[in-house]
Amino acid sequence: MNAFFNPANIARTYSDPVAWLILAVDLFPIYAVLVFGWGAAPLVFLYWLENLVIGAVTLARMMATAMQEHPVGLIAMLFIGPFFIVHYGMFCFVHGVFVHVFASMNTGGSPDFLGPVSLIQSALNSAPHMTLFILAIIALQAFLFVRDFLMRGQYRETTIQEEMMAPYGRILVLHFGLFVGMAAMIALGQPMLGILALILLRAVWGIFLTMRRRMHLDRKTEEKVDAPSPI
Repeated sequence: MNAFFNPANIARTYSDPVAWLILAVDLFPIYAVLVFGWGAAPLVFLYWLENLVIGAVTLARMMATAMQEHPVGLIAMLFIGPFFIVHYGMFCFVHGVFVHVFASMNTGGSPDFLGPVSLIQSALNSAPHMTLFILAIIALQAFLFVRDFLMRGQYRETTIQEEMMAPYGRILVLHFGLFVGMAAMIALGQPMLGILALILLRAVWGIFLTMRRRMHLDRKTEEKVDAPSPI
């Protein structure tokens, strides 16, 4: 772990402008809090909507991976694809209900039951410029999908099952961050500290993923350099 977070590795990671772009998107909620007056509820809704974006990107990654495993992969996607949509969708729906209850409690209202579409609409309307933030996340994820996963051939280095399981760890981190933020608000009586705790925890997770991305790209470059020349 010390080798992972050593200064040289950090410097190498953030010599790439894309790494700074990822960090800017992760820290952009601070701007929303300070300028647009976002509270805890819109922030959690933002991360919940981001989970939906990640789910859509994951399905695209699974399909791209299946294409290089044809015909077995394509046949597998006929079963695994719908299973992922239902399972991940239900996972996010239950999470969304929890977020909606938290938002209602945070604003002093009484939570009512919302369907999936109503939850998304409620999240998008929870704060000023929420849609703009989500569009920025979609643009970043689309860029990384095309540049890293397709153009750099990452789809050849993974499996459908690995891609399917990848987003669940992120949701667990978000759940943990939500509880940390709520605990800070309750224990310290300072909502802003809880909000900042959630943003910073999410940013640290993003830094970890960005550094792991850089190490993966470096490893692929070294493999190409060390590969024997064709005779």
